[in-house]
Amino acid sequence: MVALVLAGCQTTQENSPEPTPDQLLRKAYQSEATGQEREYYVYLPDGYDPNRSEAYPVIFFLHGNGERGNGKEDLDYVLVHGPMFEAWFRHRDLPFIMVAPQLPYFGRENNYAGRPKEIAITRDPVKALPHPADYRANRELRGYAPADSLPENFEDLPDGWSRCLTDLNNMLDTVLDEYNADDDRVYLTGISYGGFGTWYWASQNPERFAAIAPIVGWGHPSLMEPIAKAQLPTWVFIGGRDNVVEEKYFYPGLNALEEAGHHGPRVTIQADMGHLAWLRVYGGSDLYDWFLQGSEFTP
Repeated sequence: MVALVLAGCQTTQENSPEPTPDQLLRKAYQSEATGQEREYYVYLPDGYDPNRSEAYPVIFFLHGNGERGNGKEDLDYVLVHGPMFEAWFRHRDLPFIMVAPQLPYFGRENNYAGRPKEIAITRDPVKALPHPADYRANRELRGYAPADSLPENFEDLPDGWSRCLTDLNNMLDTVLDEYNADDDRVYLTGISYGGFGTWYWASQNPERFAAIAPIVGWGHPSLMEPIAKAQLPTWVFIGGRDNVVEEKYFYPGLNALEEAGHHGPRVTIQADMGHLAWLRVYGGSDLYDWFLQGSEFTP
């Protein structure tokens, strides 16, 4: 993955009550997970009005393993993928407040020693940046039977977002307190490591979210009962050609979710896509529309 230069990035919120252009803000916090001061991004949509009578819905995005960092100089990596990339670099009209923290290294710094630090992408003030010309995998198309076994007592991938749960809840509290954000319309989504993190956080605090959308990250059956009890609307995205997080591992958790009484998750298998299936999901409109329409359980 690559770092970004954020042309026009603002670091403080405008005090004017008048609507403003979209803004990308860096917010400092004291991390319980690392004991250090770190930062995260908050995106305010075009025309954001702190005094608007209708509060703004919130998308909280958890990135994947490749975008870890120190929460300072490395923070731009979290913008390489996801809803903020679509809004900030592709100039999509996405009427959400968005939050994107960075997963700490947790001692894995050496794994990222060769990651480029130089400018790779800058924000064009008008032109939308393109997606890669071809981001589909070349694995053979086929269906998969459920996995015969999963890790026992599984909660999250090693050194994953579960280690940051207090930090994540504190960030969400701050955003809900400082911005015109609707605490009844908070949507959690993430990719790969962030997909696993989405399942975990939702299992621990299902009451915080109006809906979740884990992408190319499966949830363990042990996490499903609280999500089912809360009847938390869930839309899961799977890459049919994904050889990093394989399709067969999703089914035990999804079946457990329904067996626990969930009304039924939406499940979309992008059969022609590999691990980068999120590019199509976030690059389209269906997920955002589902959030905005109330994430109803519909056929």
